[in-house]
Amino acid sequence: MSSRLIRAVIDTQALQHNLSVVRGFAPKAKVMAVVKANAYGHGLVPAVLALAGAEAFAVARLEEGVALRNAGVRGAVILLEGVFNATQLAEAAHERFELMVHTPEQVALLAEWRGAHRFSVWLKIDSGMNRLGFRPEEFRAAYDTLSGSAAVARIRLLTHLANADDQDDGVTREQLALFERTIAPVAAAGLECSIANSAGVLGCPQSHVQWVRPGLMLYGVSALKNRNAADHGLKPAMTLFSTVIAVKNVLPGERVGYSGRWTAARPTRIATVAVGYGDGYPRHMVDGAPVLVAGRQAGIVGRVSMDMIGVDITDLPPVQVGDPVVLWGEGLPVEAVAPHADTIPYELLCGVSQRVALEFK
Repeated sequence: MSSRLIRAVIDTQALQHNLSVVRGFAPKAKVMAVVKANAYGHGLVPAVLALAGAEAFAVARLEEGVALRNAGVRGAVILLEGVFNATQLAEAAHERFELMVHTPEQVALLAEWRGAHRFSVWLKIDSGMNRLGFRPEEFRAAYDTLSGSAAVARIRLLTHLANADDQDDGVTREQLALFERTIAPVAAAGLECSIANSAGVLGCPQSHVQWVRPGLMLYGVSALKNRNAADHGLKPAMTLFSTVIAVKNVLPGERVGYSGRWTAARPTRIATVAVGYGDGYPRHMVDGAPVLVAGRQAGIVGRVSMDMIGVDITDLPPVQVGDPVVLWGEGLPVEAVAPHADTIPYELLCGVSQRVALEFK
């Protein structure tokens, strides 16, 4: 039994394995490993060290990139949101970050740059996500300005797939066709492109092109609907462990937890487990959401508290205080847990709170 009641164990060998799976799906593409949001809750710097074989790393914001540089990471780091003022641009130059460029204001910042550093930029085209990027009719003007700028050493092109997790949805085909039409006038320049996120890597080979941008699949989670990690040969990198801290009997008709959401229909054994919304386990997780108690599946009962949940262990072999509980990870895919909170695996992984210790193996 660990001295910690709750901990997230990160398997760095699983991260390395999952990178090899990416390469198996897209053998001709370079890999931009997406490590934003503390590497999806897995620990930014340790995850990057485990994924050192990737050709580049992508973070959302400047401070994430600075954390990598401070840790000694010297390879290519791309800021997926770019920079938004001259001070940030100067810092990006100092740290030699590559920049996503997705607004006219960012093009103007580069046009005004007078420093010695020349930037590698990723010009983003909005092919239907309607979030970031230049619309197709705006693309050529932005490209021409950047290609004529003394601040820009290299341009690559990029778009983001909105519905690639659903292989039956035709939106991805429409996005690919629109992207191809948009870049056709500059195709002679031989620019490298990136389209595929994890769902694109797994389900859309046409999107692989020169670079792929896996995020979720690196952490051992399927990005496709109704699929799980094992379907693709991926290994979960995070297992969230907790501990049974009490066991008690509940009589028929008695209620459990805040607001008495769950009522016992029979004589019931309840294990109280040290995890709650203060640790990132969602308050709105429903009754019956699966956990593994000493390796056997059971369901939660009652409202999730800040620090505790109740689990119906009536049908399990004897459970004792100190027994381990898996909330998701090895033996219980996070893909199988997330629907019980009406959410997606990304949110569960990223939502693990700072009071949960990360342990690396």
